[in-house]
Amino acid sequence: MKNNINTPDNLLRIDSDKDNYKRTQLKTIFEYLQNNIATASMVTDATGITQKNICRYKRDLEKAGRLCEIEKKLCKKTGFKAWYLTTNPDLFPKSNQINLF
Repeated sequence: MKNNINTPDNLLRIDSDKDNYKRTQLKTIFEYLQNNIATASMVTDATGITQKNICRYKRDLEKAGRLCEIEKKLCKKTGFKAWYLTTNPDLFPKSNQINLF
């Protein structure tokens, strides 16, 4: 039985030809956001992947703890407020929550 849990280790692994296209798009988005901070619209322009797919992969990467929203400001492409995204853990915002233990 195939393990479909979206853990950080499983998320970018290519398991079968059926999922190869999805994994290739996911990997493209992940690698682009490693080196760039961009909105979904900007990622669409840079990679050619539709924004609808980017939003789906964004959710998967967020659940796995591999993507973070940095700040909400005007998008350079659309001119509307949007979240700037990254998959680079060095750029993730630090938590303001006090450690209890």
